[in-house]
Amino acid sequence: MTGLLSFIHWNVSPEIFQLGPFSVRWYGLLFAGGFLLGYYIGEKMLKSENVSQKWIDSLFFYIIVATIIGARLGHVFFYGWDYYSQNPLEIFMVWHGGLASHGGALGILVALIIHSKLITKRSVLWTLDRIVVPTALVAAFIRTGNLMNSEIYGNPTTLPWGFIFERNGETVAKHPTQIYEALMYVITFLFLSYLYWKTESKKREGFIFGLFFILVFGSRFFIEFIKEDQEAFEAGMALNMGQWLSIPFVVAGIILAVRAFKLPPKEYKNR
Repeated sequence: MTGLLSFIHWNVSPEIFQLGPFSVRWYGLLFAGGFLLGYYIGEKMLKSENVSQKWIDSLFFYIIVATIIGARLGHVFFYGWDYYSQNPLEIFMVWHGGLASHGGALGILVALIIHSKLITKRSVLWTLDRIVVPTALVAAFIRTGNLMNSEIYGNPTTLPWGFIFERNGETVAKHPTQIYEALMYVITFLFLSYLYWKTESKKREGFIFGLFFILVFGSRFFIEFIKEDQEAFEAGMALNMGQWLSIPFVVAGIILAVRAFKLPPKEYKNR
């Protein structure tokens, strides 16, 4: 990384090191590190409410599996179906890249509904209000991984913090939209953490979860205006695929947040 006086020349290798056929990549390290930190934060939150360790461990197992499967299938169906329908075995090759955050969000939602029915016997909104807090931070780690991969960046810019992604053959500066999104996710994490620890918001089922949807997917919607299209079919669209997919999440977030304040605070007995 050189040339900081004008633009940032970005030519970082996505690999940290390689031993024979085995390689450790920044994306994988940040993905795993984000989940470990998310587990630690989530465990601390749930233990403060005297939730059993068995619940906690099973919950994060469900989340990890659902995130990978959901994000992969989201990429396959939302962005690359023309390719994957002709190469179905590639769907299982996650290490080749291709994860969609909207698919990951849907995967987690389905997994937590199942987890709530089978294990906690509580409203899924109770679980979601807690899980989305560390999830916002995990999302920031994943977007940083995208930066290390020199992928999912923005349109040309003349701003001094523009990145020239040299490894991709770029010669003009582009918006580092990975950083923009990561910063918004960190802000979301800090705000939701404050609500959880310092206010009674967690007693209003769906409120924190609704705000998560509004902040994460609302910021994603606006950042997409300066982001390059991920797939060729998005060219010429009034809104790109990321924006169309974000709108239902924002609407759902508004409905959840408004609904939460129309209902009385809810208390659960510790188990």
